[in-house]
Amino acid sequence: MSFAVVERFAPSPTGALHLGHAFSALTAWEAAKAAGGTFLLRMDDLDTGRCKQHFADAIEDDLKDLGLSWPEPVLYQSTRAGAHGEALDGLIRRGLVYPCVCTRAEIQAAAGAPQEGAEDGPPYPGTCRRKASLSLDQPHALRLDMAKAIASLGGPDAVRTLTFEEIGEGPSGERGTIAVDPDKLIDQIGDVVLRRKDGAVAYHMAVVLDDEFQGVTHVTRGQDLFPSTPLHRLLQALLDLPTPIYRHHRLIRDAEGRRLSKRHDDLALSAIRAAGATTEDIRARIGI
Repeated sequence: MSFAVVERFAPSPTGALHLGHAFSALTAWEAAKAAGGTFLLRMDDLDTGRCKQHFADAIEDDLKDLGLSWPEPVLYQSTRAGAHGEALDGLIRRGLVYPCVCTRAEIQAAAGAPQEGAEDGPPYPGTCRRKASLSLDQPHALRLDMAKAIASLGGPDAVRTLTFEEIGEGPSGERGTIAVDPDKLIDQIGDVVLRRKDGAVAYHMAVVLDDEFQGVTHVTRGQDLFPSTPLHRLLQALLDLPTPIYRHHRLIRDAEGRRLSKRHDDLALSAIRAAGATTEDIRARIGI
């Protein structure tokens, strides 16, 4: 049975798009076009302190210069705060979330905290989870109790039956049907933040909710986000959401082999355009 393909590109409007963004957006755009589907643009503007409208406007201009188009209006994730909050409240009622007052520095310094882990930094060592009570007068985040979440789905054996389809390639060549490893969820991802101290829902929670809201069938994104996909699959199971097909792609790097970031002003699409590059030049540079 066939179904309508919906791809999306969801940048954060905190700076200029660079070549890596162009590669991801064009990959999703080409896949949607080849399938006769829809390409969506969504603004991940949950970080209200850093996200600016002029960056969002510039992102749209850059993508249009590349020949991309999308249905209007563009969804801004900040407008979905009510739905995000309702979903989080449901997890709270089930006892799967707890408050955390720790700072990043405290987490890094915690005894036994690993130096490497999930994309957000080392897995949380469980400091606040082990406290009998906390004063919530001070700013606090809300974290998923990973062990309780796994238990709520039937335990480790049940979680191992959760899978996702990878039609791209993970950083170690992962492809096909991939099962979630509950041990890695606990040891490498840990009790992730679902709501930040500023009150905004965190990326992991928002992305699964908003992909479902927009009917996204295929998620195209960089291999740096592949380690988060088992977590997203777990959240989809907890929230009774459908699971899209995933396509992780290689990262575009600078001359020194470093992953691009918004700090690479010389590799910003606007700067490359200003230097005289055409859309064909940009496509050739990123191998599309």
